[in-house]
Amino acid sequence: MVYMSDTKDSTVLLHLAYKGLLALNLDINTLFHRMGITPELLKNRNARIPHIAQNQFWKLLEIASEDKLIGFNLGQAMPLYRGQVLQYLFLSSPNFGDGLRRAINYRRILSDALDISLDIGSKTSRIFDSYASDNEKASHHLSECLTVNAVRFFKYMTEDHFQATGIYFRHTSISEDVVKEYEDYFKCPVIFSANENMIEFNSDVLSYQSIFAQPELLNLHEKLAREHMIRIERQDIIDQVYKIFSETLESGEVNLEIVANRLNIKARTLRTRLMEADTHFNKLLANYRCYLAKQLLAKTNESIDEIVYLTGFSEPSTFYRAFKRWAKKTPIEYRRYRQQMIKSPDTYIEN
Repeated sequence: MVYMSDTKDSTVLLHLAYKGLLALNLDINTLFHRMGITPELLKNRNARIPHIAQNQFWKLLEIASEDKLIGFNLGQAMPLYRGQVLQYLFLSSPNFGDGLRRAINYRRILSDALDISLDIGSKTSRIFDSYASDNEKASHHLSECLTVNAVRFFKYMTEDHFQATGIYFRHTSISEDVVKEYEDYFKCPVIFSANENMIEFNSDVLSYQSIFAQPELLNLHEKLAREHMIRIERQDIIDQVYKIFSETLESGEVNLEIVANRLNIKARTLRTRLMEADTHFNKLLANYRCYLAKQLLAKTNESIDEIVYLTGFSEPSTFYRAFKRWAKKTPIEYRRYRQQMIKSPDTYIEN
């Protein structure tokens, strides 16, 4: 069964990548069109996109750029992460170490898949990064891109006092020449085929206080970060409901009470939490059925009758009316349209 991913990334990352791709003079409009990334989505800084889209993004980007080191190179070309709540936390924290710990606590603002931990030693400290994709190629491009960008950001926040003493990647290197290129850039040893992705650095920098520090604004910036987290947590309930839809829709028995029971909460609690997320149960059910029907029509050879069953409709006529309302096309017209799109060189892939 197809379902909407409940692990998402902030579009802020996408916006930074867009700017970096512009700097690399790549044909990003064609690339983003193929991925179904619209200008409206790109401009929406509060939107979040399924993390699984990283696989497709890096696969298409390597092909389009013909660059085996596209993650490493894009990380250098992307603008620094500025003017966002996590940077504000750094700027209002007493020192770099305190800002780093606060940023790690609120990492979901950037991505649900970003798993960072900090190990502080007397002389050497380490940042462990488990941000990884199911696709190995996507994973290594992503890890390199984020590592480069993180080191650049840390240097900026400490007026170049931050210096990595070791960079570790889980994936293997392409060649010895690549290792030398990376070590020349990071100015420290770079180890591939390591047990974990890791940035190693001298612990002294943790006590560094930026000249931009504004500790009097810490409470305000913490409040902003908490508000971001509340919005993300409200989206969590929507993702949980979608996942239950994916598991129960075929039965045709899907209602508020059944979903609430699966979540081990009362129906009125679920209704309230959905209202807090600015939605309601019937809207989510319609959205999911529309999403699933389009996926099945575009990417499978399932018969219309089977799709009626898989989307939880009791009658084909009800399904036809609903789909025409969603897509402005009949199911058959939509399938033909998507098949034609796939044959076109300007096609895009819905996730």
